[in-house]
Amino acid sequence: MKSEKFKITHINLYNIFIPKEIYAPFADKNMSRVKVKIFCNDKILEFYAAVKRDKSSGDFKMMFSKAKQKELNLKLGDTFKMQLFEDTSKYGVDVPEELEEVFLTDYEAYTIFETLTKGKQRSIIYGIKRFKGSQNKIDKALVLCENLKRRNFEPIKMFKLE
Repeated sequence: MKSEKFKITHINLYNIFIPKEIYAPFADKNMSRVKVKIFCNDKILEFYAAVKRDKSSGDFKMMFSKAKQKELNLKLGDTFKMQLFEDTSKYGVDVPEELEEVFLTDYEAYTIFETLTKGKQRSIIYGIKRFKGSQNKIDKALVLCENLKRRNFEPIKMFKLE
């Protein structure tokens, strides 16, 4: 399932507002997460997002980080095109290859990871993604696995050895 490409004007520093007629088919299927493609300034940006109904307008909204805005060189008042897709991913985010490989070598940690809520799983995946360099991601994934096996689920300590 996907929407047609549609135009959006950047009117809010923190959110993108999606007209209800665009999001209605997704809402009708109780989809609260989508894959997003933004076409702007000869760039294409793809990411996953949670979508919620805006109580004041009845439209739908999703968070739009300053980092993504900067990557697209977007300013308030700029117009861009966007397209929505059904989120068919397992976790609602692309999993770094390094984390997948570490989980293949540590089944116990992977099993514990699978018992966590979807939101906690995404937080962990985003936590690994933020590190630069493949070796750094592997090292942090190994620390993560040790903390999972110790039942240490505190976000601040998740990627640190004690």
